[in-house]
Order: sequence, then C-alpha cells, then structure tokens
Amino acid sequence: MVPNCWQKMPSLLYLNLANNNFSGETPRSLGSLHSLYVLQLHGNNLFGEMPYNLRLCRDLRLIDFGDSLDLSHNRLSVNIPASLAEIHTLGVLDMSNNKLSGKIPTGTQLQNFNASSYAGNDGLCGNPLPMCVEDSMRPSTTNPVDNMNEKDSNNFSFMQEVGISMGFGFIFGFWGVIGSFVLKKSWRIAFFNLFDAAGDWFYVRIAVFVSKWRRS
Repeated sequence: MVPNCWQKMPSLLYLNLANNNFSGETPRSLGSLHSLYVLQLHGNNLFGEMPYNLRLCRDLRLIDFGDSLDLSHNRLSVNIPASLAEIHTLGVLDMSNNKLSGKIPTGTQLQNFNASSYAGNDGLCGNPLPMCVEDSMRPSTTNPVDNMNEKDSNNFSFMQEVGISMGFGFIFGFWGVIGSFVLKKSWRIAFFNLFDAAGDWFYVRIAVFVSKWRRS
C-alpha cells in the first residue's frame, strides 16, 4: 500500500511513486502537501476514488524533472473530483487507463488538456472527450426573442416571394394578352367582334326588360 504519512512532510516538493506496484486507495493525506510541485503515481495498482483534497496542492505545475500530475495506469474509479479544477497552475495531466466515469469537471484548465490525458476511461465524457448523454438531451436555451425575430424574418421572406410571384404573373399574363392582340390582327378583329356581339346582346336584353316594365 502507499504510505499514509504525508501530513508530516508539508514542505515536500517532488513525489514520485510511479511503477512500484502499490495497491489500495490513494491516500487522502496527499492533499496536505501544500508545497507539492510534482506528483507521479502512474504504473501502480491503485483503486477507488481520487482524493478529493488534491485541490490543496495548488502549486502543482510542470517543472524540469517531470510531469505535474500523473495518475495513469491504475484502477481509480468513480468521478474526477470537482476540486481538481481548482488547481490553476496545473501544467501536465495524465489520468489515462483507469476506470473513471462521469463528466469531466468544468474548470480553469481541465478542458485545455488533450483527449489522450483522459483516454482509456470508458465511462468518462465531456470536453475534451465526446459530449455526455445528459448534455446532448438537454433542451436548447435559445433566446425566445431570437426565435420571434427569426419567425418574423421567415414570414417577411415568404410575403416577398408571394409578392414577386404575383407581380411576374400579372406582367406575363397582361402582356401575353395585349401582345397577342398587337401582333395578331385576326385576333384583334375576333375580340372586338365578340365584344360588339356581347354589347348588342346586353342592349337588347335591357331594352326588352324596360319595355315590359313600362307596359306593366
């Protein structure tokens, strides 16, 4: 098992316990190392939850002799603690090949690492990995005002299309008839004969009606 005596070494700067075949849970006392710069635990057989109080190691960052936080190739499970997002100076992170699950906490730096930093955790999701199922099913938060503006714009565009179609229809229909009369003399004669015949018919019907009305 990993020794659990780190609270007695508050000034420790560099801790490398990699590739030692340690088993058991990661000691929570690691979070008491306030001056820690580098923590390497990869290549062991650690399991269980990650220590929630790693956020106390606020100075974890990349320096000349190694990575900042390497917990890869263990059996750590459950979720990445949200407190890890509070380490603002984290330089390099490797949590690959564990049994982590849930959503990667949204924080200052956790989304800046490559997907390879979280690879090999089948249950893990969220930026920079693919979106979580619950996020993809979340309803859209589009502003209702934007929806109304878009609807009004669509209605206006439709009315424009209708107006343009009616205008072109009138132009082609009107000039189709007038143009035919202008170009075809026989059509003009036939039209005016029909117009005269219709006028004569209406005149006769009106004259007969007036005559009968006077007689009555």
